Amino acid sequence: MTRRIAFQGEPGAYSHQACQDARPEMEALPCRTFEDVIEAVRSGAADLAMLPVENSTYGRVADIHQLLPLSGLHIVDEAFVRVHINLLGLPGTPLDRIERAMSHTVLLGQCRDFLQTHGIHRVTAADTAGSAQHVAQAGDPTLGALAGDLAAEIYGLDILARHIEDHDKNTTRFLLMAREPDHSRRGDRGMMTTFVFEVRNIPAALYKAMGGFATNGVNMTKLESYMVDGSFTATRFYADIEGHPEDAPVRRALEELAYFTSYLNILGVYPADRKRN
Repeated sequence: MTRRIAFQGEPGAYSHQACQDARPEMEALPCRTFEDVIEAVRSGAADLAMLPVENSTYGRVADIHQLLPLSGLHIVDEAFVRVHINLLGLPGTPLDRIERAMSHTVLLGQCRDFLQTHGIHRVTAADTAGSAQHVAQAGDPTLGALAGDLAAEIYGLDILARHIEDHDKNTTRFLLMAREPDHSRRGDRGMMTTFVFEVRNIPAALYKAMGGFATNGVNMTKLESYMVDGSFTATRFYADIEGHPEDAPVRRALEELAYFTSYLNILGVYPADRKRN
């Protein structure tokens, strides 16, 4: 039976590209929302979920940190995808015919210099691959789309200008999630552990909770806060650390963290991606 990996967006989206890069042997399953991606895995319609969590230019993907702890899924891998943005148009269309370019607002913002230089007006759309699909169906030679190579291939569009993004290191980090956890040691670049926690209501609780990682020499690569249920007093934190929970320094740090927290949930233990800096 063919295994499936679910992603949010239309075929040809960057999440679809991430699926092909990370799990080329699996069938990619497009879903309308992040919640639909999670439900596809929970229901058994898919084996893995491919979820974007952060972009090197625009930071955290909105709402994703709230979704992960509630998903019931477990992080089993990560993938870094270099986001190359192209201007796509109808076959045979020259670049100077394009008057408007449509895409997700994030991509439009990442190509400001190119669009301004060529006098191309921005048109905001729901997603990147959907924009390419619209251009292919509309048949308007003055309308282009900002999307990746895969979208051009799927919808039969020409790449009129390649790699037009303003920042040459624009990268999105994805997490692969499954119904069951996998804490086995794998890969050749070490392990990562991701967890969320809420500190106890005592003075300097966060400072004391973080002290265990410093004293045990555990590198914390990410620490971000987010509110729970819109409350200003129930702040939770999302963290990535290098190492496996069974490593003695990590185990001691997590034990100390638990003493100062009212909530601690390990979301996944997984190998560090080769593209992680």
